[in-house]
Amino acid sequence: RSLMPRTLDSQITVEKTPSYFVTKEAPRRIFNMSRDTKLIVVVRNPVTRAISDYTQTLSKKPDIPTFEGLSFRNRSLGLVDTSWNAIRIGMYAVHLESWLQYFPLSQIHFVSGEKLITDPAGEMGKVQDFLGIKRVITDKHFYFNKTKGFPCLKKSESSGLPRCLGKSKGRTHVQIDPEVIEQLRDFYRPYNIKFYETVGQDFRWE
Repeated sequence: RSLMPRTLDSQITVEKTPSYFVTKEAPRRIFNMSRDTKLIVVVRNPVTRAISDYTQTLSKKPDIPTFEGLSFRNRSLGLVDTSWNAIRIGMYAVHLESWLQYFPLSQIHFVSGEKLITDPAGEMGKVQDFLGIKRVITDKHFYFNKTKGFPCLKKSESSGLPRCLGKSKGRTHVQIDPEVIEQLRDFYRPYNIKFYETVGQDFRWE
């Protein structure tokens, strides 16, 4: 709490740390700070997420093993290596269990990473509704950057200078063997189904 900015009663403080969702201590610590905290989780197809994660790491460490090598303990047996962070993070149903021990689902909002790209205003509208604030951010605040493959945000409807994602975002993903992708889809399917059922939302990651 001491690290947060001073906030008026009419304001909402938002803090973003992606690793919270997969950190075991985080739910208890946040609950102890404020049990009324509203939580927003952006999720995307776990296979795409893992490839994106790998692509990001590869740009910093070009000598790391192949994606296939890191993904499996034994590929011929289809044994996925769940100790590798890039794989483990996408097991959303597992991580969610830790949060539901402290927070009700009504305090957690899940944003579709795919729809955040194809319909940013729609997803941001749902976020604003969840936070109980007026829908200020609309489709007038976005434009699609074809080079990046992502929408960019205008700070105001009339603003000429939009804010786009940094250089590390929008990289072309590493080409992965389609069989590997299929094996990972099979691996994630039961986790995805459990996640859909728990949150009451079908993200259509097939």
